[in-house]
Amino acid sequence: MKDQGRSKRKRTGGRLKHFRKKKRYQLGREPTETTVGEPRFRVIDSRGNETKVRALSTNVAQVADGGETTSATIENVVDNPANINYVRRNIITKGAIIETDLGTARVTSRPGQNGQVNAVLVGDE
Repeated sequence: MKDQGRSKRKRTGGRLKHFRKKKRYQLGREPTETTVGEPRFRVIDSRGNETKVRALSTNVAQVADGGETTSATIENVVDNPANINYVRRNIITKGAIIETDLGTARVTSRPGQNGQVNAVLVGDE
């Protein structure tokens, strides 16, 4: 994870004084909240002559079941430990539990960073 500036507190818990504003390389971007729907992508520039593909919305996931990987259709988001409100809004992040036509799966990729949804089938608990 990239550093977005030093901590506001010391190891002891005391507050640190500011000594400057954030540099441009320390600024973050707004999160890409990937939703379930017709596939839409956006290519953005990142550091070092690189690009990132952000999935704004998608309904396709590569689901791994043991040794086999199959393409599946995402139906909806069942659970999202990142934010409980993401379930209502059908937002996919890493760790989200999604319902696919192959069964329930947990997302292992970061769709807002690399533009695709990779998932692993989970047993029905």
